[in-house]
Amino acid sequence: MILPFMTAPQAADGPTRLVALGDSLTAGYRLPSDAAFPTVLERMLKAKGEDVTVANAGVSGDTATGGLDRVDWSVPDGTAGVILELGANDMLRGTDPKVTEGALSAIIERLKARGIPVLLAGMQAAPNLGPDYKARFDAIYPTLAKRYDLTLYPFFLDGIIGDRAQHLDDMLHPNRQGVETIAARMLPTVETFLGGLRQGASR
Repeated sequence: MILPFMTAPQAADGPTRLVALGDSLTAGYRLPSDAAFPTVLERMLKAKGEDVTVANAGVSGDTATGGLDRVDWSVPDGTAGVILELGANDMLRGTDPKVTEGALSAIIERLKARGIPVLLAGMQAAPNLGPDYKARFDAIYPTLAKRYDLTLYPFFLDGIIGDRAQHLDDMLHPNRQGVETIAARMLPTVETFLGGLRQGASR
């Protein structure tokens, strides 16, 4: 069954529809739905007067390649922009950064072909993976942002790394407080992204 919202173009007078395409950091691993990143971000944007919805297309355990496999059906027609947050699981598995970059590049190109702009949320490798791997992995996101002229938020987990009070007991995933910090820090970048979407729509 094809639902109407999956094919209808975005109404000019309706809310700006964003999709957060990511892994467990987006999905809200072990958190209630109202504490997941897309919901928290949407709440903060609405508090700033933005008429916007942020759909949660996060899948726990997803890699960049997994995101590529599902991007077409995870991002419905009528989507105004995508917040792309993938790569953390690639890093934890020690995946060759070339593979991660290639998959993210393909996702961006797939969305670009559909006329859907991307805000790229960066990830950084853990130091214990070694300086060579870290340098290659960390370079993925600024490289792609420059190549495709994307809005870049350099590090999705900025502000919570190493802070036990903002993590679940696994020290990998943010708790409710951690998600609030992530969304608040990312908010100005998302507002800039939305401004660019409005400018593009008015041309």
